[in-house]
Amino acid sequence: MKLGIIGGSGLYNVDNVKKIDSIMVDTPFGLASGQYLYGKIKETEIYFLPRHGQGHTISPSEINHRANIFGMKKLGVTHILSISAVGSLREELAPKDVVLIDQYLDRTKQSHKHTFFNNGIVAHIPFSDPICIEFSKMVFEQTKQAVSELYNADKNPPKAVLGGTYVNMEGPAFSTKAESLLYKSWGMDIIGMTSLGEAKLAREAGICYSIAAMVTDYDCWHPEHGNVSIEMVINTMKSNINTAKVIIEKVANSFGSLERNCSCENALSNAIMTSPKCISNEIKNKLGPILEGSY
Repeated sequence: MKLGIIGGSGLYNVDNVKKIDSIMVDTPFGLASGQYLYGKIKETEIYFLPRHGQGHTISPSEINHRANIFGMKKLGVTHILSISAVGSLREELAPKDVVLIDQYLDRTKQSHKHTFFNNGIVAHIPFSDPICIEFSKMVFEQTKQAVSELYNADKNPPKAVLGGTYVNMEGPAFSTKAESLLYKSWGMDIIGMTSLGEAKLAREAGICYSIAAMVTDYDCWHPEHGNVSIEMVINTMKSNINTAKVIIEKVANSFGSLERNCSCENALSNAIMTSPKCISNEIKNKLGPILEGSY
């Protein structure tokens, strides 16, 4: 098994990685967000990709999720840990908390870009449980340890939380107050701009996916915190980046003991609706790594 890491805002490298190499992967969906950084943490092979590019040059709605996930699949990645900066829609989820979400609400206009299956081939993957529960539980345990070690002297340390719903908004602007209050009234937990497309495509690719959502702010619903500003986000993000790096190292160190008993890698079984005789050789070649063993 191989571990892919997708870094969020401010996370452009991984510490304590041996044998670093940079790999550019050709994909039929264009360029990924950048080169994949390859290395090992102990015996775990790591492929790291900053979703916004080095130096944060790619806006959320410009991210080529199809290329990013296709590249991971082509490199043999079996599990992806996503690190993402998010806003909180609940009082009890404070900045610096880490949420291992298990559900999404899609508020984007990008769903046609969140699938490998169009233009001559149709598939409907099961997505009622969009996160790999097995992998996410392991990430949660390592996150709890990381937070405990980093903040053991604090009176009110950050929390690791298992479960929650992520509202994927369009961006790049932050929410209006009306939107933020609406999502809160719906019982949503956190809000971000990037994770849903990764989760959908990872499932289509048969890759286990989990996200450690790092809370940076209270969005704009909170009467005592007012509008979200870049300064506010960046100040919290600096602490979150350090936490994320420790989480990544701990997940990598435990990765070898993870057993893959989930159904993620078989997501395409019985999902492709298009008759095999109607799937052109061009499509078969284009989606080779994705389609392998599925029909």
